[in-house]
Amino acid sequence: MRSDDTILELRNIRKSYTLRRWPAPAETLRAVDGVSLSVRRGETLGVVGESGCGKSTVGQIASLMLPATAGSLTFKGVTLPAGRVTNRGRLRTQIQYVFQDPYSSLNPRFTIGRLLEDPLAIQRAGGRRERRQQVELMLERIGLDPSFAKRYPHELSGGQRQRIGIARALMLEPEFLVLDEPVSALDVSVQAQILNLLKELQQELALTYLFISHDLNVVHYVSDRVAVMYLGRIVELADVHALYAEPLHPYTQALVASIPAEPGSGPREAPVVEGELPDARRLPEGCAFRTRCPYAHERCGRTPELIEIRPGRQVACHLWTAFQ
Repeated sequence: MRSDDTILELRNIRKSYTLRRWPAPAETLRAVDGVSLSVRRGETLGVVGESGCGKSTVGQIASLMLPATAGSLTFKGVTLPAGRVTNRGRLRTQIQYVFQDPYSSLNPRFTIGRLLEDPLAIQRAGGRRERRQQVELMLERIGLDPSFAKRYPHELSGGQRQRIGIARALMLEPEFLVLDEPVSALDVSVQAQILNLLKELQQELALTYLFISHDLNVVHYVSDRVAVMYLGRIVELADVHALYAEPLHPYTQALVASIPAEPGSGPREAPVVEGELPDARRLPEGCAFRTRCPYAHERCGRTPELIEIRPGRQVACHLWTAFQ
């Protein structure tokens, strides 16, 4: 349900691909299968799940980089139906994307100054002298000396390159950032620096984040709320502290239990999840998690809906929805 503080809302988003491998018949891969969520202004909504669960696809759709097969996206009251990624005008400058690998997302032939100035030049924002001043100010804002404008991407460390990736996303003064695994390629100590920088920028610039990661510790540190995805669907959505203290969906319980326990604390109890992740081209009928869930029941042959069982707490599991 959209409220006044909602900046972005996805309604029943679906994304599928048709795979053709002649002479075999065509197959359909459902990357995202009916995702609905809203992001509140100024918050960080974490999206977590195993590789292949569809979280990056959701991020690409939310950032208008990828058209949805079905569903709609509403950003600041403007609704775009499925298939629309063109004619988006000013919306595109207000939503920016930070990639997982900063090195491959930066043109190695351009200086850092050129890379940061290009978004302003494309939008014809100010003269060349003014744009260079903005580049220098942005470099200082992300903790780098203005002299970095003369360097090339290969001359920077991984953490410095990711700072440049963040700076480039901020050059057009967006309100909403999609952060796709922004620290997964960095050392732990550098991860902390980048995460702290993101928090500082969020406060300073009144930013809203959709933070995608497979690392539950990172998501716990940066997020206000967390959406857990499994094979294209959201299985649980809750406040970050409530979700980590009391995970309700069996899959979420297994994920949280996999986090290394703090010294002196006992082991976390969790259901035993066995078996391999199902092929996204041949998903089981009903609940996609049923083939690995120790609590699977006959009723799991029906797809559970994501419903609110407590204020701000949504779960898609028959263990909970059967009693609503």
